[in-house]
Amino acid sequence: MGSQKCGGCLSGLLIPLALWSIIVNILLYFPNGQTSYASSSKLTNYVWYFEGICFSGIMMLMVAVALLVLESDNNCQCCQSENCSKKYTTLLSIIFSGLGISFSGYCLAISALGLVQGPYCRTLNGWEYAFEGTAGRFLTDSSIWIQCLEPAHVVEWNIILFSILIALSGLQVIICLIRVVIQLSKILCGTYSVIIQPGII
Repeated sequence: MGSQKCGGCLSGLLIPLALWSIIVNILLYFPNGQTSYASSSKLTNYVWYFEGICFSGIMMLMVAVALLVLESDNNCQCCQSENCSKKYTTLLSIIFSGLGISFSGYCLAISALGLVQGPYCRTLNGWEYAFEGTAGRFLTDSSIWIQCLEPAHVVEWNIILFSILIALSGLQVIICLIRVVIQLSKILCGTYSVIIQPGII
């Protein structure tokens, strides 16, 4: 019962994390609060992967709802034996948690690439990725951020929002991993019998 309540709490945490991921990803389309750059596609290419909106957002919301339903005390019986139903529920929970790891891991990877690449901005040479060849060294050298003339404060905007996405998706990965460990421990540590005895069904 304790592990079930713990699993339900963890699943519930995925919902606000997913909602915040959607919000943060949307903000990436409007550097400095301006809409003109999105309409003219003058944004870093990694925002078009929809990592926060789709994968760490909508997909994770679906995963969270599925896990909450599976953790519910009122979930339907999939077969005549209660032990069989528990094993089936555990298997589904592991599958959905694995999907959650994939979705949030995708967002984590894309956000990290977007952070290291740097923003697409207007420099003295025109529109380009001003820091693409620095291998992320620009992140710790704010003196070169002035190379980006437009949009205003786009470097800070990208660093903050991509960092938040990394943190949110990283938490999602951790939560889903914990859920996998909890569900596997039920099977490996014998919370309930793995083998159905004859005559129980």
